[in-house]
Amino acid sequence: MPIRQFFGKDVAFGPDDLKAMGEALSCALAKLRLYDRNDRLVELVARRIIRAALQGERDPVKLCEIAVDGSGDATAA
Repeated sequence: MPIRQFFGKDVAFGPDDLKAMGEALSCALAKLRLYDRNDRLVELVARRIIRAALQGERDPVKLCEIAVDGSGDATAA
């Protein structure tokens, strides 16, 4: 699933960043067993990854962890 569909208008990432974010999204969705791409939780997971990437995180494993457990996400409670 391309993560780009969850970007805002003014968000741009390079190819390596997009690859890391896409891997993180796939990982997180698998861990959370989110198979219905229309589920609102998919968007929440993607937005967590995007927020973390905007803050400088590029490691797909860490991005996946952030997406799954909400660590580093002020809205995750």
